Amino acid sequence: MCCETNKRFLLLYASQKGQAKAIAEEIYQQAMEHGFKADIHCISESDKYNLNSERDPVVIVTSTTGDGEPPDTAVKFVKEINDKTLPLNHFSHLRYGLLGLGDSEYTFFCNGGKLIDKRFQELGATRFYETGLADDAVGLELVVDPWIAGLWATLSQELASRKADPHYHGKTASLRASMEDLKLEDLTVQNGVLSKNEGKVNPVPPIQDSWPSLSQSVPPLSQSALNIPALPPEYLEVEFEENISQENSPMEDSLPLISESPLFHVPVSRAVQLTRDDAVKMTLLLELDISETTFSYQPGDAFNVVCPNCASEVDELLHFLGLSEKKDHLVCLKVKPGTKKKGAAVPWYLSKKCSVNFIMTWCLEIRTVPKKAFLRSLVEYTADAGAKRRVQELCSKQGASDYNAFVRDAGVCLLDLLRAFPACRPPLSLLIEHLPKLQARPYSAASSNLLQLGKMSFIFNVLEFASHQGEQRRGICTGWLAEQVAPLLQSSMRNQTPFRPKIFISSRPVNTFHLPEDPSVPLLMVGPGTGIAPFMGFLQHREKLQEDYKEWTLGETWLFFGCRSEAKDYLFQDELRHFVEKGTLTQLKVCFSRDSPAPAQPAAPKYVQDHLRLCSKDVARILLEEKGYLYVCGDAKNMAKDVNDTLVDIIIAERGGDKLGALKILAALRDEKRYLQDIWA
Repeated sequence: MCCETNKRFLLLYASQKGQAKAIAEEIYQQAMEHGFKADIHCISESDKYNLNSERDPVVIVTSTTGDGEPPDTAVKFVKEINDKTLPLNHFSHLRYGLLGLGDSEYTFFCNGGKLIDKRFQELGATRFYETGLADDAVGLELVVDPWIAGLWATLSQELASRKADPHYHGKTASLRASMEDLKLEDLTVQNGVLSKNEGKVNPVPPIQDSWPSLSQSVPPLSQSALNIPALPPEYLEVEFEENISQENSPMEDSLPLISESPLFHVPVSRAVQLTRDDAVKMTLLLELDISETTFSYQPGDAFNVVCPNCASEVDELLHFLGLSEKKDHLVCLKVKPGTKKKGAAVPWYLSKKCSVNFIMTWCLEIRTVPKKAFLRSLVEYTADAGAKRRVQELCSKQGASDYNAFVRDAGVCLLDLLRAFPACRPPLSLLIEHLPKLQARPYSAASSNLLQLGKMSFIFNVLEFASHQGEQRRGICTGWLAEQVAPLLQSSMRNQTPFRPKIFISSRPVNTFHLPEDPSVPLLMVGPGTGIAPFMGFLQHREKLQEDYKEWTLGETWLFFGCRSEAKDYLFQDELRHFVEKGTLTQLKVCFSRDSPAPAQPAAPKYVQDHLRLCSKDVARILLEEKGYLYVCGDAKNMAKDVNDTLVDIIIAERGGDKLGALKILAALRDEKRYLQDIWA
């Protein structure tokens, strides 16, 4: 076995939106610089690696999606390793290190990585490096960067021990010791290669009487030598071809090529504003006509809406890039000859020729927060010395706090950067390399096809927020949808012939938020705000079952709903009252968080978890005695966690025991698919 082979390790990634893949590719690049050979593969490419016979160290980078699920690319892998017939020593020959990515705003933080880590341990695998769990809520780089930095010394120790003793099964090297062997401050970049310090980025003269901002730094950072990341290798070439006219725009022909699921072009048959004009948020209901398509759904299903970037932001970006005159030119993408990027390829969603404007509008997530690797690449295209220094600071180790404050936490996007640094003019190829694919946005169906044949409704808040400079922005999808249906809202108010805009939708590959097959099973539904959406479908479905099968006995149905104000944003008030009157809804518990109680009246419950506590005996009875189902839909950051904590308290109060016992009961409910969540950050 040659020396190069002795430095080999297997590098697997499981990515949902490209984050884990990008980090794995960074590990691959750094591996070459440190003299290792990383054999990199997506975890779904099982024909290209074999863990059953793998003898070299294994490094895994995996994200988490949905309700603590592994990413779609890892579903088959997780199913295979969870085979109960596998012996407990199945992976006893494996030594691995795992980096999990997650978001602590969700209940099951880094659960995709934890599932794989736990199962590997159960099957006898041994960690040669401590598991890292990176939190996107505070910044993935806070864990990712030191984890990668410590990996090389640990790998060297692991491989050296194997060379000395082929049967080596030593102890796991600690993350702390590894990082002491290789410190980031001992590294710098020269000619795009990470190496020992011999020429750090020079400081600039101090700026007096100023505050730091996105475009400006102050001492001590402005006077510090900088350690900046290695320059990511560029791998795409762009060729512009003849103009195409707006009339012949290939949008409708090209859109199906950028979707992994079949697309359906459906008209919006109805639009209703559910909230008053003076409500904190505007909530809209859209009804889609799917009668002339093969699209189908069940109550509780989520589906995707394909949306474009904001047209004015695209135009401004094209102006900064010097591409306004070429917006209608066709783009032909090719891999750069001789690129050092492993597995370089044209993104699958851009394999066909399309216009510059189409790429910027429908293909790239231009609102995403730029990663440090992108900032490092932008340095090379920034002409002004002061601006170049500032971009270097933002991607450097020393500028980590400025990056967090002025880029990540501020939600800065590429357009904001180009406004702040007008001397920066990257090529289109660099944007395609670094910006992720524009993702379709998921929404929950708020209807039942049994009651609304050929129709599907959904609801959403029109997201509005301020940029880091105070500019008012709308959510990419919700803002676009509101703009599309504005004429429909106006025509309905004026009793005019309705205008019917059309949108593209697709099915989601996995949907589990469904009613139990047995309609006699009782239900508890918790859904404040727009979290009520799937429950409207549940209730419509059960109402139709009541009408069609009068001999059936339906289980109890409880809804815990909350909003800010009874007068301003009580969604579906009339419909819910109707469900109660018909007996479809057994109990309706509603709270209003911003309404003050009337004088001399006791304080009313403010949040859904307050009502759950007041109904603790019934909640425990339905869940634990009658084998009922619990559904939670809505905000992951606060509501879902608070509801989970409340359930723990209820189980302890009504059944005794301690917190650990209560958590085990909830875990069992999840395993039985009787505690289901449809939550978002």
